[in-house]
Amino acid sequence: MVKKVFLALVLAFVIYYLVTEPVGAADALKGAVSAIGDAFTSLVAFFRRLFS
Repeated sequence: MVKKVFLALVLAFVIYYLVTEPVGAADALKGAVSAIGDAFTSLVAFFRRLFS
C-alpha cells in the first residue's frame, strides 16, 4: 500500500515537472541519456581491453 502511494506521488511530481518546466525536463532527460550512453561506452572499452 505504501509503495503504491509513493509511486503515485513520484508520478504526480514527474507530470507536474513536465508541465511546469518542459525545457528543464528535457535537459534532465538529455543528461540522463547521455550518462547512460557514457557508461555503456566505458563498459565496452573495458571489455575490449580485457579481452584483447
